[in-house]
Amino acid sequence: MNKKLITTLILSLAVMLPTVANENKTTEKLEKVAIQEQTDNTVEGAKSDVKSETLPNIDGMKEDLKNSSKNSTQIDSAKSIADKINASLKKEEYQSEVANEQVSQIVTVDDCVKIALASHPSIVSAKSSAEIYKTKIAQAWSAYFPRIGVGAEYSRNDMLVTSFSPPSQTYNMFYLPTVSANMKLFDFGKTKAEADIAKKTYEASEDNVQKSINDVIYNVKKSYYNLLYAMQQEKVMVDSVHDFQVHLEQANAFYRIGTKAKIDVLTAEYNLGKAKLDLIKSKNTVKLAYASVNNAIGQPEFENYAIDENLETRTYEVALNDMLNTAFETRPEYLAAKKKADASKLLVKASKRAFLPDLNAFASFQYGGRNPGKDTGYQFGGNLSYSNFNGLLLKKQVDEAKATANKDIADLENTRQSVYLEVKQAYIDLQNAKDSIPVSQLAMMQAKEQYDLASGRYKVGLGDAVELKDAENTYRKAQLEYYSNLMNYNIAAANLERVTGAPIAATVNDTENQDTNENT
Repeated sequence: MNKKLITTLILSLAVMLPTVANENKTTEKLEKVAIQEQTDNTVEGAKSDVKSETLPNIDGMKEDLKNSSKNSTQIDSAKSIADKINASLKKEEYQSEVANEQVSQIVTVDDCVKIALASHPSIVSAKSSAEIYKTKIAQAWSAYFPRIGVGAEYSRNDMLVTSFSPPSQTYNMFYLPTVSANMKLFDFGKTKAEADIAKKTYEASEDNVQKSINDVIYNVKKSYYNLLYAMQQEKVMVDSVHDFQVHLEQANAFYRIGTKAKIDVLTAEYNLGKAKLDLIKSKNTVKLAYASVNNAIGQPEFENYAIDENLETRTYEVALNDMLNTAFETRPEYLAAKKKADASKLLVKASKRAFLPDLNAFASFQYGGRNPGKDTGYQFGGNLSYSNFNGLLLKKQVDEAKATANKDIADLENTRQSVYLEVKQAYIDLQNAKDSIPVSQLAMMQAKEQYDLASGRYKVGLGDAVELKDAENTYRKAQLEYYSNLMNYNIAAANLERVTGAPIAATVNDTENQDTNENT
């Protein structure tokens, strides 16, 4: 019984399999016929309806349709209609609103850096602070210079006496003039120690000037590359508005001939409005970027200039060990910390020398008496003295100086570790941005190919609005991601220059080849 049942099932399957295969072939044929009929309806509807549209060379299109074979005619005519719509729209050419004004000069990033170094207020302030500390060196050495006093004196004197018949004790005294001088001859190194401390402090302030210069250069380059990115973003948004405008015209044409639903038109209108809104935002971003560049160079009213670079014009080749060695030799913060630690050690010596006396010289001259010009007098000499000696105070000042020295030595090591970390982070960021550029460029090319395929499918009526919108958004995001990586690459290089305290070598790429690649 079971054998008969199994045999019956096998025979049934053998009969059904060819039938299923034939049904699949029939289904494929029906799908092809449906697509064929849809294309025929698109062509015939376009012929009858496109006469009322402002499309060029409709008669020529009809002749092409008659002379071609049936299958190629149905596909090529739909593509021709989309191409005519595309040709009827004039692509908006990119021009930044700032560039629309009368441009008086064109600047590069190096020009911006030169302008900033010439007049940026933070650099001027740092230089003035350094000059202040420079004067303290001479102030310390001034302890060895004589202190001169000049004056004039008159007094009326009436002496008190106890005798009953005193003589007259009332008289005048004149001192015209009185001249005195005091000078320190030797203080066992206290003045020298104070001058050395002042010198180290001045040298540290010079390093702070260099730090301000490095910060200004970094801020200028960062704002400049942000401006380049904003300009590229505006270009992408202009292209996006154009593409969605073409999409809207295509959707309207397909809707009129009945091959697309009204929702395609509404979707295209929404996409176009959203793209225009993004374009407005990108234009405002360019304006803010220009303002940031002006602020970074210290010229907020600077106007009427154009940018003469793009994000792809520079390539940087660096090695981590070389960057670390350079940082420990030239990084201003590290050098300033070293000089501050040296000054603290000198302060300990100066505090100990406060226990030693001072050797001074003095002299004075007086001219006068009871009558002006009647008599003269002078005095000169020297002394060895402690001035306001306080043993407990001096002891605690020495302890304070030692604690300060220990703190500054610890701060120096902390600064060294921070410099090492910052240089390594900046180097990794630079390499990360460098490695991301070819990957994002490939992604952008793939997204462009995907968009072209989706756009082509929609032109012949095979695609839908959602597919086209997703492809366009993906391509736009890929473009912005690519330009963002280029911006981050240049900013990372500027940051590496800042944390090492020295410029790094850059190779300027061929702009013409880059323009060709961009157009491609």
